[in-house]
Amino acid sequence: MAGEQGFCLWFTGLSGSGKTTITNVLVKELRRRDSKLEVLDGDIVRQNLSKGLGFSKEDRDTNIRRVAFVASLLARNGVPVITAAISPYREIRDEARAKMDGYFIEAYVKASVEECERRDVKGLYAKARAGEIKEFTGVSDPYEAPENPELVIDTESQTPEESARQILDYLEERELIPRGT
Repeated sequence: MAGEQGFCLWFTGLSGSGKTTITNVLVKELRRRDSKLEVLDGDIVRQNLSKGLGFSKEDRDTNIRRVAFVASLLARNGVPVITAAISPYREIRDEARAKMDGYFIEAYVKASVEECERRDVKGLYAKARAGEIKEFTGVSDPYEAPENPELVIDTESQTPEESARQILDYLEERELIPRGT
């Protein structure tokens, strides 16, 4: 893709906020533009790169460090990367930002716990509230919203397509991707 640069679009937000849904819309559009984009989805990373890790703070931090390491390798070699992981702790996201030395774009996918719970087709929130899932972000474990993200994507007030358009506009304005046709 002519004019494409490496970057890491780092989605953070509660389970059910829309990270994966928006990623899927973005991937479709960027691939239509012949992007060599890579996606590091939290669920897939946990099944492969971070298999065996639990959900303690230490394990979550280890998982995010691994995601950040891979994302930084790709981004610095000219590959656009989207990460879609809850990454609930501000300190470890800041560490990821520092590791990526200018390639990091934090996108807060914002939705209330109530809305995420309403969208939850897997029943994870109900299981967490019943005590069946320990250390569940937004219920029994904290989520620390970003203080100064590059993007705030409010999925309670816009569709996944509108959210993707907001992100594409941001990336085009910064000349990280060519303008769409």
